Amino acid sequence: MKVGVPIGLMCQNPVLREELLSSYPDAKLNDGLGILSEDEMIEFLGDCDAAIVGREPVNDKVLSALPNLKVIGKFGVGCEDVDFDALRRHGVRFGYLPGVNKLSVAELALNFAISGLRGVAAVSAAMRAGDRPRQNLGRLLTGRTFGVHGCGNIGKELVRLLAPFQCTLLVCDIEDYPDFYAAHGVTPVGFDELVDRAEVISIHLPLTSLTRNLYNDATLRRLKTDCILINTSRGFIVDEIALRDWLASKPGAGACFDVFAIEPPVDDDLLRLPNFLSTPHIGASAVEARLAMGRAAIRGLTENEVPGPEYDQYR
Repeated sequence: MKVGVPIGLMCQNPVLREELLSSYPDAKLNDGLGILSEDEMIEFLGDCDAAIVGREPVNDKVLSALPNLKVIGKFGVGCEDVDFDALRRHGVRFGYLPGVNKLSVAELALNFAISGLRGVAAVSAAMRAGDRPRQNLGRLLTGRTFGVHGCGNIGKELVRLLAPFQCTLLVCDIEDYPDFYAAHGVTPVGFDELVDRAEVISIHLPLTSLTRNLYNDATLRRLKTDCILINTSRGFIVDEIALRDWLASKPGAGACFDVFAIEPPVDDDLLRLPNFLSTPHIGASAVEARLAMGRAAIRGLTENEVPGPEYDQYR
């Protein structure tokens, strides 16, 4: 079968490129780094009967224009750009292996927790500006009340990484994982208790109609005045205007974000706040994670079929 791969991040990786071409020598590769639009996807995949996609749109318009497309493999995680109903209607098979980048994202979240508590963003900016601050009094991660919002693959991995820090671990999730909670000393809580009690909150949720703008102005104002808010999931889960106002009014608080509603982000006022640490969606940008994601996508062409439209469990 002829496989189209519109993902530049995958096509530019020499190891993944070689492995892909060894299995599919006629594969059509895109070396550009942008995310293709619907029309660009239709043009690029016009002569293909299989595809590997990342965050490109897979919906009724795209699938209707590509009647020869029969199978799709998923590169990475997060399926908000995939219309599972449309896949079923068009008889297109979808192969996806969840959790392939969980350690990479969880390690970044752990980094953020320590950096946020120690005020790394502010002192790093001051050092670059020539101010050379004499000190910066931060807080330890050890012993903090740490909230993990979403206990899927990444949330579970973060809980495991936090074990040496002897935190009080609160987890909020619509699913219940009693065996995991018992094994790792986790207390399951509702959203209200998470927001009211946690000194650090790390968000690990899929973007759905239920989570969009979940962290709005009202929610942010309920957080502790020195809370550290971490988001390595999806940008639209947090209202960024409300976040900017909250951080500006709470200098003792902090936020560390790897994801934004618009990427690259455009709100310089938010990015320049001294208590805001940002990275350009690098959660899965580790060599090991990139290889795992690419190999899982290739296997997805023949394995790991996702059977239905409910994909929250695959986060």
